[in-house]
Amino acid sequence: MGYVAVKGGTNAIEASIKRLKYERLKGEEIIEINTILSSMRSMVDQVMSESSLYSPYLAALAIKQAEGSMEEAVFLMRAHRSTLPRLYYSQTVESEEMLVERRISASFKDIPGGQLLGATKDYTHRLLDFDLIEENAEGNQQWLDDYLKELETIEAAESVTYFPKVVDYLREEGLFENYEADNTPPTDITKQSLHFPASRSARLQVLTRGQTGAVTSLGYASLRGYGQVHPTVGEVRVGSLPIYVSHPNEAEQNMEDEFYIGDITITEVESFVPVTVKNENNEQELEFEIGYGVCYGQNETKAIAMSILDQCLEDPESNFPTHDEEFVLLHIDSVESTGFMSHLKLPHYVTFQSKLDSVRQVKKGGHINED
Repeated sequence: MGYVAVKGGTNAIEASIKRLKYERLKGEEIIEINTILSSMRSMVDQVMSESSLYSPYLAALAIKQAEGSMEEAVFLMRAHRSTLPRLYYSQTVESEEMLVERRISASFKDIPGGQLLGATKDYTHRLLDFDLIEENAEGNQQWLDDYLKELETIEAAESVTYFPKVVDYLREEGLFENYEADNTPPTDITKQSLHFPASRSARLQVLTRGQTGAVTSLGYASLRGYGQVHPTVGEVRVGSLPIYVSHPNEAEQNMEDEFYIGDITITEVESFVPVTVKNENNEQELEFEIGYGVCYGQNETKAIAMSILDQCLEDPESNFPTHDEEFVLLHIDSVESTGFMSHLKLPHYVTFQSKLDSVRQVKKGGHINED
């Protein structure tokens, strides 16, 4: 239920739109789409994730049009997405096939395949870099040339490796339960309304589309005490996955008949959550459940928070709000929440005047007519 202003004085609205464009142009600077793509990677990834539309170029355009407003950029992308035809569904992807750029585990120091730090701000000093004020194209190009030469020396001795999943290593030890693959077609929440109780596929879709700040906030609430969940991150992966589609006019096809249409970059997280259960002897013992998080681009904080909420929503019997799927899923959507807040700016003259009249009657010593 997104709210959009649809009525008003035509002249006033046109003047407001002109003023909006003036505010964007008055600095007499133009930010290019390619500049946003090159220098605002995290913002582009976040907009793609929350809008559930994988297109870095369109996300950068939306950011420019929205003047950096995340919720407005997501609104624009969702609106554009709704105009696109649904020609086909992609084949199921296996994250083991990811071409990994970053892969770490907080659960083990040594993991099969090793830790791969990749590109991250985790190990940087959170201090303002005043050298960026004097940054110039020539200096940047020289740095890039030196770095690429160094990289060529390293890559010459290495080959492409697909990393195994940490949880599979634990399953081999019998520490995690093995589950049969569930090939039930997933719910598509963009084509049918969300209803409760929701399927896990629907919950995961809402979570991955959720506003980054809202998902992080509720994940933190669960950690802090509303459920007291304290998982250990089994594995964080950032990398690219190939996407394939089948021919739309052929019902039965082999893998050789699938069409490769491109790669998407994703962040994937599997968290290990300790839970206490009763065994066959009615004794308390410790086990682990897995929380799963995934989103477009590189957004590890959101994916970790999503994995926490995924595990919380798998245990709805808890009385904490972070385990209530209706509370969580209906309050993390960027377009829904910001739209509902924004609708308060629309005229409410009649209802407010009615409330004022009621208050005036009470102040004068009268009574409110319930009829």
